Amino acid sequence: MNNDRKLVAVVVGLGLVTLSACGSSSGSGGSGGSGDSRSVTLVSHDSWAVSKSVLADFEKRSGYKVHVLKDGDAGQAVNKAILTKDNPQGDVFFGVDNTLLSRALDNGLFQPYEAKGSDQILPEYRVDQARHRVTPIDSGDICVNYDKAYFSKHKLAPPTSFDDLVKPAYKNLLVTENAATSSPGLGFLLGTAARYGDAGWQGYWKKLKANGVKVVDGWEQAYNEEFSGSAGGKKAKGDRPLVVSYASSPPAEVIYADPKPKTAPTGTSYGTCFRQIEYAGLLSNARNTKGGKALIDFLLTKEFQEDMPLNMFVYPVRKGARTPAEFQKYGQPARNPERMAPARIAENRDQWVKSWTSLVLK
Repeated sequence: MNNDRKLVAVVVGLGLVTLSACGSSSGSGGSGGSGDSRSVTLVSHDSWAVSKSVLADFEKRSGYKVHVLKDGDAGQAVNKAILTKDNPQGDVFFGVDNTLLSRALDNGLFQPYEAKGSDQILPEYRVDQARHRVTPIDSGDICVNYDKAYFSKHKLAPPTSFDDLVKPAYKNLLVTENAATSSPGLGFLLGTAARYGDAGWQGYWKKLKANGVKVVDGWEQAYNEEFSGSAGGKKAKGDRPLVVSYASSPPAEVIYADPKPKTAPTGTSYGTCFRQIEYAGLLSNARNTKGGKALIDFLLTKEFQEDMPLNMFVYPVRKGARTPAEFQKYGQPARNPERMAPARIAENRDQWVKSWTSLVLK
């Protein structure tokens, strides 16, 4: 599964601006575990990012040197961490989300640790309260985005719900990602399963297929090539004005544009959103548990939580943590996103993806 959620980046000017390039971390190569008690290793997916000044401040205050080992997309990184859990590559793992959480917990990837500041986590993000094996760090909403110019030109109201997407007015307008190979693709599938239930989601996808939904492998192709509303899609002459992306995509279109537009060229259909949550945990056989605990505490500080949005295009989970003005204006999180318990995802994910593949791709 691709870690497309963190690729909420846009093609602007001459090149692709990826979120992992927005911030940097000290020592992007891993240390193979933190044998040195004054160093601590964070294992994550490729799109981990933090401002240099914020990380340097933690290193100065804590006395720990942070090494970061980027280990592929989220699915790859989780699977590798499970395979190496007896002799882990680092001390802390960041980036397992609610679609994969049960796999990590069932395989004993993490040891208990109740982070300092965990009482400041918004209640809706708290999980595993009895054992504290993971700490919520950020959230994101997978949602349909729309090209404002297209809908204005055609005097058509953008869709606002899952139900709208199967209406004749939106035939051949939507592009989504493969649920078997893409994180937002899977999230969109889970959103429909949450919305329509076990008995209804397949019927919904039959209607969506009949209404001309286009499926591509990953987010980058969908958003930067097929979607007419993105900077990259315009250059690629994309012809789909609806795309499965994120509620944080519209502010990215503003932030990375040169010159910056007065308003975001894309919008979010908030009735199509599914909530993703990312967690960090202290690896079961971490060499530097003390440093690992300090690092997890750092990820919950207001300083780090407020640094995340412009580096990884996600939302804080800490009470009172502010988001940038561009997020407040163009990329508010969904008020009532579809949600699903990790246990239900674990129980059904593989079979849902298999059924979806047979139904939609064949």
